[in-house]
Amino acid sequence: MKKYIISIDQGTTSTRAILFDQQQNIVAVSQEEIHNSFPQPGWVEQDANEIWLSTLSCLSSLFLKSGAQPDEVASIGITNQRETTVVWNKKTGMPIHNAIVWQSRQTAAIVERYKKMGVEPLIKEKTGLVLDPYFSATKIRWVLEEKNIHNTEDLLFGTIDTWLVWKMTNGKVHVTDVTNASRTLLLNIHTLDWDKELLELFDIPLNMLPQVVDTSGIVGYIDPVHFFNTSCPIGAMVGDQQSALFGQSCFHKGEVKNTYGTGGFLLMNTGDTPIHSQKGLLSTVAWKIQDEVCYALEGSIFVSGSLIQWLRDGLKFFKSAKETEDIATSVDSCNGVMIVPAFTGLGAPYWNDECRGAIFGLTRGTDIRHLVRASLESMAYQSKDLILVMEEDLHQKITHLKVDGGASANCFLNQFQSDILEIPVYKSVMTETTALGAARLAGLACGFYKREDFKDGKLDEFLPQRDHESIEKLYEKWKKAIQATQMY
Repeated sequence: MKKYIISIDQGTTSTRAILFDQQQNIVAVSQEEIHNSFPQPGWVEQDANEIWLSTLSCLSSLFLKSGAQPDEVASIGITNQRETTVVWNKKTGMPIHNAIVWQSRQTAAIVERYKKMGVEPLIKEKTGLVLDPYFSATKIRWVLEEKNIHNTEDLLFGTIDTWLVWKMTNGKVHVTDVTNASRTLLLNIHTLDWDKELLELFDIPLNMLPQVVDTSGIVGYIDPVHFFNTSCPIGAMVGDQQSALFGQSCFHKGEVKNTYGTGGFLLMNTGDTPIHSQKGLLSTVAWKIQDEVCYALEGSIFVSGSLIQWLRDGLKFFKSAKETEDIATSVDSCNGVMIVPAFTGLGAPYWNDECRGAIFGLTRGTDIRHLVRASLESMAYQSKDLILVMEEDLHQKITHLKVDGGASANCFLNQFQSDILEIPVYKSVMTETTALGAARLAGLACGFYKREDFKDGKLDEFLPQRDHESIEKLYEKWKKAIQATQMY
């Protein structure tokens, strides 16, 4: 009897495998951290083989922790860090370069080259994206040029979902779903297929690209050698932010969620029509389930939770991110400090990859507590930037916000987010909403779940507590800090 769904959540800082039961409850979680390397300032890379081996390790550990058996698993869903690019040799199965992480700015020169060609309007119309090092096409171009490759006959490209499925199936299946494909600068989001004109523009051959498939649907089976001599269908592939949107039950047009992960990501369900932003937001595919296609409007923040990781690992301010709530609330304010965490430039709505992080308002009275509090507040300020431009694009007010991601466990952050937005913030008690989205989609593919099973779970509510005038003063200081950062 099938009792479980496995969700593989492959993120920027860790890989996790999570076991869900028939009631969408978490049975067990296994996690391994992923090493990020920084070869040059602004560059971020990973070892794609480490990602693959961590996935196998998490699967093994999951069964040991839970006591579940592989033949009790109905389906596997994969959700992943998006845009991160792997190019590998299909004969050897080995990457020809490290995975270039979505945050990495090493393709900035290539982006400038294309900007001078005047192709930005064409790219935005076809893909819903801006021309930026963030996306996969320029990363593929960089690898091919860096390695001086002209013959691509034996090469394959994939984002992390594609790489994992290819490894899981021992090279039998080379696919990506529409959500991940829509983040490459190569997919036409209107036709939901690779665009010939864009492939020619970036000089990327079609033979390198995976087949585009639905977000929910069985694409293949994990080879028994990787799954304890048991075959199991792979029933979902979905980008992590779209997965969180689905996991947060944002099924209706106008519903919004914000994820505080390594980066920050605000997504709104826009229904069956893509909305092209005039304010620097992205149009993207939210999911495709058979004939149902749903789009989203997205704001992407490059540095969110990774700022807290830097305070922990780089500056040694504390040993665990959990400590930040008590540290932040041990002072009444940031004592005038503002932090703009533009470690790899600024994402939406600014799209400035030249600027770098900055701290303003330091005095002799500044201590660790003020810096920690300012770091948490910066996550909320960046989210407000996105909410305001999203409202301008849609010509309507956003009345509430659902939040998830690791930092949403921080009640100070949630309360300050509600205060600075002046709207209610709702946090799901189920913290693993990204993994839940992939589990739901995988369960739909094999009949383990039904759509009517998907509802909001228990929510924690945070209501605005500050007066409008004080909020306006704080936000004005933030905007000045942003302006000064971009002038540096």
